[in-house]
Amino acid sequence: MKKAIVLLARGFEEVEALTCVDVLRRGGIHCITCSINSDKDVAGCHEIHIKANSLLEDTDIDKYDVLIIPGGMPGAANLRDDGKVISLVKKFNDENKIVAAICAGPIVLKKAGIIEGKKVTCYPGFEADLEPVNYSREIVVQDGNIITSRGPATAIYFAFEILENLTDKNTVENLKKDMLLNLVMS
Repeated sequence: MKKAIVLLARGFEEVEALTCVDVLRRGGIHCITCSINSDKDVAGCHEIHIKANSLLEDTDIDKYDVLIIPGGMPGAANLRDDGKVISLVKKFNDENKIVAAICAGPIVLKKAGIIEGKKVTCYPGFEADLEPVNYSREIVVQDGNIITSRGPATAIYFAFEILENLTDKNTVENLKKDMLLNLVMS
C-alpha cells in the first residue's frame, strides 16, 4: 500500500491539509498527519486544533512515498524554517519521491533548492519568493515528481493529482463520482 505524510506546523491551512488526508484515504492510500513539533496538538491558521497522527521524530519517514506541504501562514514559514523539514524535502526529491506543496507551501521547496527552473504554482503574491521558476497560473501543476497548487479552493484538485500519481485514473474518476465532484467540475 502506498503511503503519504502531511506535515503540520503551527499555522497550517486546515482545508489544504485535511482535504489531502481525506481524499487520499478514500482512495486507498495510507495517509497520516505528522507534527513537526514536540506535541501532536497543532493549531491551524484559523485556530482549528488538529491532533496529528504522529510526531516527526517518531515517524519512519523512509516508509512514505509522498511528502505533502500545506500552506497557510505562518505554517508554511514554520515548515520552511525547520532544518529537519528541509532535509526531508531534499531526501524525498533525491529519491524521486513525490513532493507536493500548496498555497504558500512552495516556499519550503524553494528553501530546499528543488524548484529552480521547474514549472510551479502557488498562492498569488508568493511568486517572487520562488524565483527563478517557470511560474504557472494553473490550479495544479506537476513537473516531474513535484506537484504544486494555488490555495484552499484548489485543494481537492491538488489531492486528486497526488492520488492519481499513487493509483490510476480509474480510481480517481470513481472517487470523483462518489464525492459528487462531477456536480461542480466540467
